[in-house]
Amino acid sequence: MIRFPQQILCFLMLSCAATICVGQEAAPPPDTTAYSAATLDQMQASIDAAAMAGHNAWMLTSCALVLFMTAPGLALFYGGLVRRKNVLSVMMQCIFLMGLMTVIWSLYGYSLAFGGTPGDSYLSHLIGNGEYLMMNNVSRTWDEAAGAPFTPMEGEVPRLTHMLFQGMFFIITPALICGAFAERMKFSAMVVYSVLWGTFIYCPLTHWVWDGGILAYDGDQAILGGALDFAGGTVVHISSGISALVAAIMIGPRMGFGKLPLPPHNLTFTAVGSAMLWFGWFGFNAGSELASDAMTSSAFAVTHFSAAAGAVAWAACEWLLRGKPTVLGASSGAVAGLVCITPAAGFVNPMPALIMGAIAGVACYWSCAKLKHIFRYDDALDAFGVHGVGGTVGAVLTGLFATRACWNIGDGAKLGLLEGGNVLAGQVAAVVVTYVYAGIGSIVLLLLIKMTIGLRVEANDEEQGLDISLHGEEAYVLN
Repeated sequence: MIRFPQQILCFLMLSCAATICVGQEAAPPPDTTAYSAATLDQMQASIDAAAMAGHNAWMLTSCALVLFMTAPGLALFYGGLVRRKNVLSVMMQCIFLMGLMTVIWSLYGYSLAFGGTPGDSYLSHLIGNGEYLMMNNVSRTWDEAAGAPFTPMEGEVPRLTHMLFQGMFFIITPALICGAFAERMKFSAMVVYSVLWGTFIYCPLTHWVWDGGILAYDGDQAILGGALDFAGGTVVHISSGISALVAAIMIGPRMGFGKLPLPPHNLTFTAVGSAMLWFGWFGFNAGSELASDAMTSSAFAVTHFSAAAGAVAWAACEWLLRGKPTVLGASSGAVAGLVCITPAAGFVNPMPALIMGAIAGVACYWSCAKLKHIFRYDDALDAFGVHGVGGTVGAVLTGLFATRACWNIGDGAKLGLLEGGNVLAGQVAAVVVTYVYAGIGSIVLLLLIKMTIGLRVEANDEEQGLDISLHGEEAYVLN
């Protein structure tokens, strides 16, 4: 009896199966004329329900991804960059803000940012109303007339999902600012500043850009056409970056800045944290489509491409100018690329994303390696150097590379300068407005805090380290 090797038998079986499949004609589409109008409506309702379930599943996943960016992502990234005696203080800021900003967002923040209908009054273009205070009109309610629960919707997803997703942005944005004043700001001052900043700076900016306010993109109605900001170039990164710069200058440099070495204590933390930020950023950018569709794939792809180019560009700068590429440089470059692509994620194609990431890597490297040393400000963890500069570069380059192939606004309108559009002026205007509003607003808030509870810890507490002096804990107990 002839015995075929098992591999040959498998090959013959697969070949026969493939031949049968190829020889068969594709099944014709179903004849919908055989169904009544009521049945067709029911079928379409089932399809729509399945699509909405898919959108909601992706958005809830994105919520988790963005929360993951704050802790452990940002907590590890920043925690590794400070000295050993301050690592817990930085992690405490990130974790505490996850709780504090959630409470503020649920009580009134979401309502200030997204409440009301723009156009109802002039004030509606500046700030939201009380429509969603304490989750009113957000949570599921019981509909007495229908005898069933009622779910308020925001586009394709429940409004509760939209609230959660936007709330994750509200958490991470003030946490980014903490990098500028690391190792020297009072915890109490950080808490008060974060609440005030979120209320009076973040919420209005969010309403201006994402809820039909004065900076929302609207061809000829908003300021020079308004801003294309897909996931937070102006709202998140520029606002936090300029606020971080203001805070660093007003609080003053760390003890020993410019005289003593202040090296990172654990670059392993920083490298792992940057990888977590890269991972979570897919929810940050691709989730901002607020659905799971073809645009989500595009935003996902350009996010990855820009981060990759930023990591390579920053490391290449170090390699050329200093002789050695560093893990800190590659990690920082990846974050710079992610920041840069954030405003453009839904408006540009993958190849321009590579260019944007590379430009951001070079620009942010120069800012962190040269600019802050020229002007002698102590942006401890380069919050402005990466987020302020990277966000600005990204917002401006969005006006260059944005294309209707990604976001077709109809009527044959063109977007980016490279395809003959005119959105660049609106991008620059939005950047300037954000710098002025967030910068001046931060000065006012920090002055109020300085005159009341004070901004900076005592010299002895700073020398001892904030882990012990503010929190009574040590990260590493060495026996």
